Amino acid sequence: MASFLSTSTLEQVRSASNIVDVIGNVVPLKRNGTNFVALCPFHKEKSPSFNVNPAKQIFRCFGCGKGGDVFSFVKDYENIGFMDAVRRLAERAKIPLEFDQTPGAQEARTIKDSLLHIHEQITLRWQSAFSNESSGEIARNYLIKRGVSEEAIKLFRIGYAPDSWDDTVNWAKSKSHDLKLVEQAGLILSKDDSRSYYDRFRGRLIFPICDEQGRVIAFSGRILSGDEKTAKYVNSPESPIFSKGRVVYGLDKSKRAILDTGFALICEGQLDMIACYMAGIQNVIAPQGTSLTHDHARLLKRYTNEVVVCFDADSAGQKATVRAFDALLPVGLAIRVATIPAPDDPDSFIKKRGADAFRERLNMAEGFFDYLLHQLCAANDPNTDKGRLQILKTMAEAVYKTSDAVIIDKYAQKTAARLGVSGVSAAQEFKKLAPHSQLHQSHVQPDNPEVPITPSEDEEQLAPPSHQEMWVLKFLCQDEDSLEWTMAHLDLEWIQHPKVRQLLSLRLHPTDEGSWPALTHMLGCLPEDSEARSLLIEAAVTDQIYPNSSKQIQDLVLRLRNAQIDRRLHQYRAQASNPDLTQEQSTEAAKAEMALRRAKKFPLEPLAGF
Repeated sequence: MASFLSTSTLEQVRSASNIVDVIGNVVPLKRNGTNFVALCPFHKEKSPSFNVNPAKQIFRCFGCGKGGDVFSFVKDYENIGFMDAVRRLAERAKIPLEFDQTPGAQEARTIKDSLLHIHEQITLRWQSAFSNESSGEIARNYLIKRGVSEEAIKLFRIGYAPDSWDDTVNWAKSKSHDLKLVEQAGLILSKDDSRSYYDRFRGRLIFPICDEQGRVIAFSGRILSGDEKTAKYVNSPESPIFSKGRVVYGLDKSKRAILDTGFALICEGQLDMIACYMAGIQNVIAPQGTSLTHDHARLLKRYTNEVVVCFDADSAGQKATVRAFDALLPVGLAIRVATIPAPDDPDSFIKKRGADAFRERLNMAEGFFDYLLHQLCAANDPNTDKGRLQILKTMAEAVYKTSDAVIIDKYAQKTAARLGVSGVSAAQEFKKLAPHSQLHQSHVQPDNPEVPITPSEDEEQLAPPSHQEMWVLKFLCQDEDSLEWTMAHLDLEWIQHPKVRQLLSLRLHPTDEGSWPALTHMLGCLPEDSEARSLLIEAAVTDQIYPNSSKQIQDLVLRLRNAQIDRRLHQYRAQASNPDLTQEQSTEAAKAEMALRRAKKFPLEPLAGF
């Protein structure tokens, strides 16, 4: 994908994205000399080892080894692809990308930007109505009754849509918004004559729905009063910026915690999600106005390999838990189920018993198939032929969806134990009852399966570079004044480590404009997760200042030259000791050895001033 963007466009986006500002928006940075430090966002630590170098526009953690430029940080922190990281930074800097500049793409981008602007403005309007207007008292009282704190209200930007047919319509007119566009945003609806409009959200508590970047893209409105025929929730319709099957509530706030904890907790509703989050259980999300979909599962798979489902304890919640299995399994997510006693949901359970009691429930969460077996035995009498057959059939259908022979055998045995029959007979029944279409099908693969790639010869694990070679690289990343001298005097054949040789070749090769390549430019020339990239980051990011670095570079280059001479001398000595050499060959080898010994005595031409 990156090939569709010119180098100049990438550099424009990079230049407009100061790494200190970008990282500082999500990680508290503290100045330490010329650099900034923080607790690493990629691993748990007690003392800061995460280092940001503003001069070189790169970062590195000396604890876990993560590092790179601003694109690398956004890519790793957001757990997205390179082009998505470029897009987000380009949007942040308001830089149009080349492939987004066709007439159709420009028009679509303009509409999306306008919709995002409208959503942000109406969010502020509804927040103000909630906090400041008398009509919002019903919403304020409702959240007080539900035990939702002011901190949570502000963090999740909860608002109130006044109970009026034209409050949003009049608001849009006062802001000079095109009502057709406001209708496309899903905030208002047109009447039959299509010349007048009325509000979609009326007299409702408003939960803004955000994309992964935290931008408001839709709303969910909960009724606060009305008859039983009124829908409990009204949600935004699909729009150019919102697809409900691809958005999960709260992911913009919880994605980092999901990465840190290693699993995602899935609750049913917004208040459940908020209650968990404010109780310190921040790796939590909720599906948005729909059952879990394959797109939801694929989205979660980017952040974790395991989910814990914790839906309501009623029959509807139990059915939703079983349905979730079909969405989560195909992308390879491990599934556990946490249960809470009826009539509680996660929100009420936490309010009654506290966060620690809820964490215990999460720790006790059982595997999906154990949960399913318990539910089936509770719903069907295992002492009757009809009950046993239903349990066996449903378990067989479920476990065969994994196409995992170990899981199939394991739960055939567990089912047999619960039913009081032999494991052999249960396994035989599993095979008979399993859907034929699933007996020989492999596990459904995700959209973009990771294909193992055998490393090429030059990407195989290498021994670390020598201290001398690594110090040359470090000094040349720090001291640009020595680059011209080093280019003239350092023969890259003297460098034994192929990755250091590759990096020095990049560093000592002037650009077309005659300037030395920036370190961020060098990073852009190296594959993600390559050893060369890691070595460059290690060499470049440091808070140390080395005095007399030019003199030290000269000494190091001289040592590298002499080490190369020693290697060649060893070769000639070995050659001279070969009894099969002719007299002429022996003489030539002796002459070459003497020439090398003389060459080793000559100093290198010093840098000016030394």
